[in-house]
Amino acid sequence: MKKSDFLKGLIHGIPIALGYLSVSFGFGITAVKSGLTVLESTLISLTNLTSAGQAAGVDIIASGGTLLEMVLVQLTINIRYALMALSLSQKLDKSFTFPHRMAAAYGITDEIFGVCAAQTEPLRPAYMYGMIFIATLGWISGTFLGASAGQLLPAAVSAALGIVLYGMFLALIIPPAKKQKSVLCVILTAALLSILCKYLFPQISGGFAVILCAVSASVVGALAFPREEESA
Repeated sequence: MKKSDFLKGLIHGIPIALGYLSVSFGFGITAVKSGLTVLESTLISLTNLTSAGQAAGVDIIASGGTLLEMVLVQLTINIRYALMALSLSQKLDKSFTFPHRMAAAYGITDEIFGVCAAQTEPLRPAYMYGMIFIATLGWISGTFLGASAGQLLPAAVSAALGIVLYGMFLALIIPPAKKQKSVLCVILTAALLSILCKYLFPQISGGFAVILCAVSASVVGALAFPREEESA
């Protein structure tokens, strides 16, 4: 492991860590409000490292959902990470042995994938470890601070800060929705289906509602905006 590669990864991961620090602060508050302890909230961030998956998982825990529901929701929300890993596998250095691949797979997130994909040189294990380390540290620290604050701050303040996590989701979907009609269609379809599940079919649990809305919206988007085959 080259120290220079690890240090480069650390430097490239600092902006990600700072962003994670603020976003996970909101998750920590949300988790505590749902009945989890500071330790439980922090351990979730340590073992998952997925904002949308964690938020959905906490909702399922709070509503007393089943393990099957949890598995299906996490699979639906986080399947994109598998696709990102497959994409990055084409950029890995020869020193990236199977154990290194397994270890690095833990830290593949949207932001880390974006930075790694932009690199012109083959990715070395030390570089990804440096980035994953600092980014994970930011995510865990923010969760711990948010969960601790959630136990001490007044309810009104905690509720206001808890919206940070949902603000991040909006920041992710609004820019592409402005540029692509297909993305806007999928977002609006998912929102409409979510409203229908909430008020017309309240018997559907929150976890299965997420699965139903996500899959259905994706199907609608694929049918309404089919991708044309590239000519050879």
